[in-house]
Amino acid sequence: MGQSMGFMQNKRMEPPKRPVEQRVYDFNEIELSLTPEQIRRQAARCMDCGIPFCHGGGCPLGNNIPDFNELVYKDKWQQACEILHSTNNFPEMTGYVCPAPCETACTLAVNDEPVLIRHIEFQIVERGFAEGWIRPMPAEVKTGKKAAVVGSGPAGLAAAQQLARAGHDVVVYERDKKPGGLLRYGIPDFKLEKRMIDRRLAQLRAEGVQFECGVEVGKDISGGYLNKTFDAVLLAMGACQPRDLDVPGRDSENVLFAMDYLSAQNRAIGGEGDSCRGVLSAKNKNVVVIGGGDTGSDCVGTARRQGAKSITQLEILPKPPQSRPEHTPWPMWPATMRTSSSHEEGCKRIWSVMTKSFTAEAGVVKKLHGCEVDWFNEDGKWKLSEKADSEFELQADLVLLSMGFTGVVQTGLVEELGLDLDNCGNIAVKDFHTSKEKVFAAGDTVRGASLVVWAIESGRKAAEAMNRVLSFSP
Repeated sequence: MGQSMGFMQNKRMEPPKRPVEQRVYDFNEIELSLTPEQIRRQAARCMDCGIPFCHGGGCPLGNNIPDFNELVYKDKWQQACEILHSTNNFPEMTGYVCPAPCETACTLAVNDEPVLIRHIEFQIVERGFAEGWIRPMPAEVKTGKKAAVVGSGPAGLAAAQQLARAGHDVVVYERDKKPGGLLRYGIPDFKLEKRMIDRRLAQLRAEGVQFECGVEVGKDISGGYLNKTFDAVLLAMGACQPRDLDVPGRDSENVLFAMDYLSAQNRAIGGEGDSCRGVLSAKNKNVVVIGGGDTGSDCVGTARRQGAKSITQLEILPKPPQSRPEHTPWPMWPATMRTSSSHEEGCKRIWSVMTKSFTAEAGVVKKLHGCEVDWFNEDGKWKLSEKADSEFELQADLVLLSMGFTGVVQTGLVEELGLDLDNCGNIAVKDFHTSKEKVFAAGDTVRGASLVVWAIESGRKAAEAMNRVLSFSP
């Protein structure tokens, strides 16, 4: 490495954020950038650890992390940019919204703070665009084969780019008005400004990828049409079936799925609709978010910016420990307490609680009724029981359900094609082949709701599988 003792000479430096008292009044990016020299010092912390678990096991894409860190330290940013893009189509996406499993797998994380991998990735790409190093890479030779991609999230976009660069004609179908999937409609702008998506879309279009937006496959056009028109079809629609809450009062108009709420705000910012008002606005309301994951956190940050009176986030699982527990040892992803930037902006968090019912008046929820729960292990399985005399109620003017997803939406296209599903309700595949000839699937469609880094990895590998078939088919 460039500086063998850099991890001893330089402490980890987190990128600064805009002050809370400023950022809660807009939806602009909250994370600021370290200077080039600060980035160089952070890259110097990457040690000659022998077996780099960061990319050998931590990063699903297998990013060559020690290599680009060394190049950044040596001020060879363009080479670092090339190496980063050799394994990752959209490193600015992972560098901005990925929870960075590579960092928890860093050797330094055994007894110190890990290398600042995520932010270094992001800064490499930002400099790459600024310097003009990131350019379209259209195929020199066209194969004459046609591939369709259904869904324009990270998996679909990564696959489309790889297929186009292999020389195939690629058409991406997206049911929304603009491409991007959950990157555009599910992640708030304060976490991911859409300029990052738009500049990549410009690159894909210059490489020959065509986008057909406002087209829902299985409704506006059939799966049979795709089979007849294209030599191969990739399904990358995501796992968009939300987990529901079956309790009295659930059908009230102010109990919404988190994605319906978040996408409405994103559409308004993107010029696809009016400013959120009525049931879609948290202004002057007591907001309750059910579910303690990243999507629930995004709801907290959005409600804060809309002017909520109070925000409470409920989680049925126990409160995680502050330090790495024994059941998730290094280099595994640790089950620890995490506080997001949205939590920093103000909300009450309650763990080990279950929602039992809602009190509604004229179809509008006024109160949430819940209780505390105890968790216990029985025959190797975790179960819960209601805690005696622990009932409580909360004022609730807006309830957001953020309890995860149950898998791919099975009606429509999946049903029409008669695809086999796995035990989790996702599309069953073998080497990304579905049970239907010429039809492939990737991303959350086959894995279930997961990280953007896994989606990109899946899209790239699915494109490899499709390319093998397309290259040898008549």
